[in-house]
Amino acid sequence: MPAPPANIRNAIITGWGTSQPEKILTNHDLAEMMDTSHDWIVERTGIHSRRVGGSTVGLSVESGRQALDRAGIDPKEIDALVLATTTPDRCVPASSAAVQQELGMRCGAFDVNAACSGFVYGLVTAHGLIAMGANKVLVIGTDTLARITDWSDRNTAVLFADGSGAVVLEATESGEGQLLGWHLDADGSAERFLYAEIGGFIHMDGKEVFRRAVRIMVDSAQQSLAQAGVSADEISLIVPHQANIRIIEAACQRLGVPIEKAATVLHNTGNTSSASIPLALGAAIDANRVNPGDLVLLVGFGAGMTAASAVLRWGDGLPHHRSGGR
Repeated sequence: MPAPPANIRNAIITGWGTSQPEKILTNHDLAEMMDTSHDWIVERTGIHSRRVGGSTVGLSVESGRQALDRAGIDPKEIDALVLATTTPDRCVPASSAAVQQELGMRCGAFDVNAACSGFVYGLVTAHGLIAMGANKVLVIGTDTLARITDWSDRNTAVLFADGSGAVVLEATESGEGQLLGWHLDADGSAERFLYAEIGGFIHMDGKEVFRRAVRIMVDSAQQSLAQAGVSADEISLIVPHQANIRIIEAACQRLGVPIEKAATVLHNTGNTSSASIPLALGAAIDANRVNPGDLVLLVGFGAGMTAASAVLRWGDGLPHHRSGGR
């Protein structure tokens, strides 16, 4: 991937929001539905519970509104809405149109479908829009995978869930926040290992996905780090796709990043696809795990098979966060 050109307009995250359905589905609940157990699921995935329910539009509106409120900006100030989702509420039109309407925005709106890599795809796209003159962009990652999950198949039912996360990106001339490096990739020859037909359920070759996931995550992250001109040791926080704790641990080990630097929420969210990275990022911000000047690595993989990563220099753009408010 090309490196970000010098002297382009930078952007910082000035607001964030998250949303999950009210219904909690525990591993013990799943054990009553199929041949599985709490210990079996935790050992293989790290997941204890997940949230299911709601619509892609509804969850997106909730997380998007939180992000706008935290940024302290009027929805009509947003120049573009990028919604990363692999589960739109309708085939046509894009779910982003309904989200735009519900939030009271007047701007361009479009969906991005890169499966679990979608949020980073959307974030890189938003930085490009700002480099070309946009001032404020809302990026949302939302998926409602429960609707396309076969709840009698323990190989997939124990993994997938619903959720949404959003960030507001604002242009800055100060240089305090910056997209230092990025990488987007796809290997269409591997799409057969994780897919869902229109109107059907998710099918997954778990062993093949696991085998490829660690490699493509590490490769993507290394390319972004190299492009940014920084080492793994300099990363303050890594926000990986929340698919499986064993994948996260293996990827961190190969990158040379201590697992303690990883933001993880999958124990109570499950795999929420496009929502997983912004959900984990939001939790890290809430826990005061990022500070101005920190280097943050976002990295994910997904059906396609896609991969995406980005190295951000964190900006001082969260006034509500700095004052301790929400």
